[in-house]
Amino acid sequence: MAKQGTSNPAKIATTTPPAQAIASLDMPADCPPDVEQLGRSAWTLLHTMAASYPEKASPEQQRETTTFMRLFGKMYPCWVCADDFRAWMKDGNEPRVSSREDFGQWMCEAHNAVNVKLGKKSFDCKKWEERWRTGWKDGRCG
Repeated sequence: MAKQGTSNPAKIATTTPPAQAIASLDMPADCPPDVEQLGRSAWTLLHTMAASYPEKASPEQQRETTTFMRLFGKMYPCWVCADDFRAWMKDGNEPRVSSREDFGQWMCEAHNAVNVKLGKKSFDCKKWEERWRTGWKDGRCG
């Protein structure tokens, strides 16, 4: 992630020094989100959209979803993140939206690409549906 600059009109911090990261846990809920909070919320939305996507999407649903993902990559408030996401999609990773399974797998791969870039652990994409749709097999999700 790059440092926040004056070219970032949304004024979302794109880096968090370690001391501030700890302090941000105590941040009041009514403060603007930092880049990490924004990212967690965005991934929750995107994975949940994939989990509720039709088993087999109509041509119209496929067009709308592809358009949404492209617009999301343009409008995401962290401009560096948005640039990275658009570049990833252009680099042979066009949204796969023919079915819930394809979209869920694609979303997991997109998230893992970000995780790798940030030095985080990748998620086992074979478990995307269990994580975001059906709940864990051990029953801990109720």
